[in-house]
Amino acid sequence: MPELPEVETVRRGLERLILGSVVASVEVLTDKSFRGDPAQLAGRAVNRIGRRGKVLIIELDGQLSLVAHLKMTGQMVYRSDESGWGAGHPTGSLIGQLPDASTRVILRFTDGAALFFNDQRKFGWLALMPNDQVAAIPLLAQMGPEPLDGDPWPEFHRRIRRHQRTSIKAALLNQAVVGGIGNIYADEALWAARTHPASLVGDLSDRKLRAILRAAASSIELSLSLGGSTDRNYVDAEGRPGAYLDFAEVFRRDGRPCRRCGQSIVKTRVAGRGTHFCPHCQRLKPASAKS
Repeated sequence: MPELPEVETVRRGLERLILGSVVASVEVLTDKSFRGDPAQLAGRAVNRIGRRGKVLIIELDGQLSLVAHLKMTGQMVYRSDESGWGAGHPTGSLIGQLPDASTRVILRFTDGAALFFNDQRKFGWLALMPNDQVAAIPLLAQMGPEPLDGDPWPEFHRRIRRHQRTSIKAALLNQAVVGGIGNIYADEALWAARTHPASLVGDLSDRKLRAILRAAASSIELSLSLGGSTDRNYVDAEGRPGAYLDFAEVFRRDGRPCRRCGQSIVKTRVAGRGTHFCPHCQRLKPASAKS
C-alpha cells in the first residue's frame, strides 16, 4: 500500500499536468475499477487535485469529483505528444505502450493527452460522485487528522486516548486515529520519539504522544522532499524511485547499527506488521513508569 508521501507525489504530478484540462471521453476496460457513470465525465474541466490520507480527489466542473485509490499496484500514467510520466507501481507499464493488459480506465482530454489508470491486481478503483458525498465515503468519514494538518494535536489526542489498551504502533496505523501513516512512518516516528512500538497508549504521557506526532510529521516532510519512500512498489511523479529509505533510521535496517547509539536494529512483529526498532533507544518501560 502506498503511504501518504507517495500519494502526495502523485497528486503534485497530476496537478502540474492535468489541472485545467477538459475530459473528452472515458473508456472503462474493467468494470470493477470504476464506480459511477463514466459518461458524466465528458466535457468537464479539472478544477483541483486534492488528497485525503492515501486517497486522491480530482474535482471537476459541475460539483463532481473523481476519487481514486491506487491500493497496492495502481498507476497513473500521463501521455501527450510532448511529454509523459508515470507514477505508481514500477512495472513496464510506466514506460511501455498503452493501453496494455493492466490498463483499467482511460481518460482522454480535448488536447489529445490521455491519463491511464493501470492496476495489475485490480484492487484499486476510481469513483465518480458529487463533491458533497466525498467526505461521506466510509474510508474518509472515519479518518483522523493528518500529521501535516495545521494543528492535528487536539483531534489526535481525543481519538488516540480512546485506545488506552492498544499498542502505540497499532494506534498509529489506525486511520481512524490519524490519517495517512503507514508502516514505514510509524516505525520512524517511534524511533525518533524513543518509544517502543509495543508500548500501550495508556502508558504514554501526553508529552510523549505529542513528540510521536511531531516525529511522524517530520518523517513525512522529509520523505516528501525526497520523492517518497518507494518501498519496492512506488515511484514519484517523474517515474523515479523515491529516496527516503536511503535516509530511514530503522525501517528495513534490521541487523544494522542504530545511528543514535550503535546497537543493532531489531525486526519483530507488532500489531501484525513487521516492525523495526532499536532495543536500546526504545526500551519497553513497565506500565507503572509512564513516559
